[in-house]
Amino acid sequence: MATYDSNNIFAKILRGEIPCHKVYEDDIALVFMDVMPQSPGHALIVPKAPSRNVLDADPAVLAKILPLVQKIAIASKKAFAADGITVWQLNEPAGGQTVFHLHYHVIPRYDGKPLQSHSGKMEDAAVLKANADKLKAALT
Repeated sequence: MATYDSNNIFAKILRGEIPCHKVYEDDIALVFMDVMPQSPGHALIVPKAPSRNVLDADPAVLAKILPLVQKIAIASKKAFAADGITVWQLNEPAGGQTVFHLHYHVIPRYDGKPLQSHSGKMEDAAVLKANADKLKAALT
């Protein structure tokens, strides 16, 4: 298995080297908006403990992160009046992973509306900020 690269973009975000539209943070994880959302409100949950993906993650971290994934999913469904929520966690290139730091996608979904592509086109910062604020409000 490949080793963890501490210079991946999520590690840099966790260290504050790259800005993000933060939704939530505790001692376990950081939640922020995906800059290339596949649906309005697409958020990422990134554990602070370094691991490439679920295949090499500490089981104790995994046990602590899932309740946060659930909390964000419930808040996202409420905040964005979604019909459903997709939670993704991808592992290795063949599994669709492109950033090699364990993370979970929480994506609001709507009946009859397909996901946008994760194309490399970044969303407007004002839209990301507004969506982060909506999700934060739903967490309280």
